[in-house]
Amino acid sequence: MKEVTLKIPDKKFRFFMELVKQLGIEVAEDMEIPEEHKAIVRERIKNANPEDMIPWEEARKQFKFKK
Repeated sequence: MKEVTLKIPDKKFRFFMELVKQLGIEVAEDMEIPEEHKAIVRERIKNANPEDMIPWEEARKQFKFKK
């Protein structure tokens, strides 16, 4: 299954959602993050060493992207 992310201007959002509804497209509006997942992230943040962190721009350069 493919996933698509769209940025809709605030003033067009109601129109867009009505169009989606008319077309019968399924929308996951309110995704709940399980408390267990939140606890894992909080623990990782608590144990993180700021000296090990690098800016995203620098980290991105270390990735190898498929073409």
